[in-house]
Parts: sequence; structure tokens; C-alpha cells
Amino acid sequence: MREILMLNGPNLGILGRREVETYGTSTLVEIEKAVADEVAERGWNVIAVQRENEGELIHAIQDNYGTVGAIVNPGALMIAGWSLRDALANYPNPWIEVHLSNLWARERFRHESILAPLASGVIVGLGASGYRLAARALLDLVP
Repeated sequence: MREILMLNGPNLGILGRREVETYGTSTLVEIEKAVADEVAERGWNVIAVQRENEGELIHAIQDNYGTVGAIVNPGALMIAGWSLRDALANYPNPWIEVHLSNLWARERFRHESILAPLASGVIVGLGASGYRLAARALLDLVP
């Protein structure tokens, strides 16, 4: 069975309770289920990982090189997660960067992701549905 990695960074484990006006009311568990439903038709499973620190996210990437692709919401690590960037640079398959909120409608320091140049694509500002769109993109990118 083929698998995709769904990687979520700091503070995303409290989705549904965290600044709902910015991040919406969907919980991470609900988002994980939506992604699993999206890729099930291809017979894929989802390995979902959420961690509060960069080192554990790096281990999750390195431990899952065998996945066919990844959906990555690095949270604020998109700004200065250089070690995470190095780990994603070595990830051997396509991955999509996802952000729930529209980064360019927020504080200026959020306007640039150091990870985005490495990603196969970037989806921002579409809330929880951005994850489903990323899953669909991976279905198209992976033979």
C-alpha cells in the first residue's frame, strides 16, 4: 500500500480551538480524515505527523522517504526553519506546502516562506480545503 506523509508543524495540533477567525474551526483530526478520504480512491494511506519542534519534524521526514509524496504545513517554521528546509530538500518525492490563512493578508514577516522554493506547489488561504487540494495535486503528480 502506498502512503503520503502529512506533516504539520508547531501549534497546528490545536486547530479548531486556535484563533478560529484566522485558522477556521476544523480540527487537525478532521483535516487528516478529509485527506485520507481524498487519497483512498487511489488506495493510498496517510501517515499524519504533527510536532511542536523542528527536530521531530525532521525525523518524521527522514523516517518516511518511502512515501509517495507529502503535504507540509510548517506553520511558523516557514520563516526560519532552515534545518527543516534542508530535510525537505532531501525528501525524494513531490510535496506541497499548505497554509490555512492567506499569508499576504497578514503581518509582513509571514510574507515569505524559505521552504516554498523547494515545494512542488504552494496552497495558501483556502482554509482546511487547502489540504484536500494538496492531496488532489499529489494524485496528479505521482504516477
